[in-house]
Amino acid sequence: MNGYGQPYRNLGEMLKQLFLGNSILSRLIQINSVVFILVKIISLFAFLFSSDPAQPLSVIGQYMALPASFHALVSKPWTLITYMFLHEGFLHILFNLIMLYFGGILFTEYLGEKRLLWTYLAGGVIGALFYLFSFNIFPVFAQVRDVSVALGASASVLAIIVATATYVPDYTVHLMILGRVKLKYVAIAFVIIDLLSIPAGNPGGHIAHLGGAFWGFIYTLSLKKGSDMYRFLNVSAYKSKAKSAFSYEKQEYKRPVSDDEYNEQKIKKQKKIDDILDKISKSGYSSLTKEEKEFLFKTSKKN
Repeated sequence: MNGYGQPYRNLGEMLKQLFLGNSILSRLIQINSVVFILVKIISLFAFLFSSDPAQPLSVIGQYMALPASFHALVSKPWTLITYMFLHEGFLHILFNLIMLYFGGILFTEYLGEKRLLWTYLAGGVIGALFYLFSFNIFPVFAQVRDVSVALGASASVLAIIVATATYVPDYTVHLMILGRVKLKYVAIAFVIIDLLSIPAGNPGGHIAHLGGAFWGFIYTLSLKKGSDMYRFLNVSAYKSKAKSAFSYEKQEYKRPVSDDEYNEQKIKKQKKIDDILDKISKSGYSSLTKEEKEFLFKTSKKN
């Protein structure tokens, strides 16, 4: 999946960026990869020295996977976080990291790195809660509740993809077989597939995915309305405000604006942002003027 109008990245460039980069996206991918490698190495030694090789979960997995039973969760509350970094199958982690890479690039471009981290974590937690409550409410899961566990970054990844699709729904991506497709249709397809796949197999995983998608949608919808639910986590924003409060620089006096004037300014600003984002989705970031790029950069820093 690649954005229309963006340069294609070759495999070497991708791998260098993923495993040697210091961005939040790279860190998330690195953590998932390191945990997976540790799981495989420790599982090898556990297999060689164990008299019972038929364990469903690895040694690490038994401590990091999220149990469906509330009773088991009480003794392992950290699994609400650790499960979203745990993979035990190669294809499972490969698919999740590919989607995290491409989805994370788009998310970071429009919403920033800090929001990427919190969306990954919050999407994973909400996915975990969807999974837990579903397995403890619906009778169909009663017989498997005590042995069921959830693991993988899929809920977090889907939160990132849906959040980006909600923010720039008409952004065009290249899919290998389908060609150019709007991002909103990709997100909708993921959600429908998960919804219809619940009875077919791995219901816990699909339910957790829907929880992540729900968070990505709700968060970005709130953000577009002017409310950032991560604002209280932005430590640097509070630091900058504190610094300005004790600044001795001469401040230019400005007349306080009325509510009507403030709302009018806010509407005009949002319309300008929407026009710029629409221009990016149609012609790519490089088509923006210098003034438009500066405006978008300053707006993203304020958010």
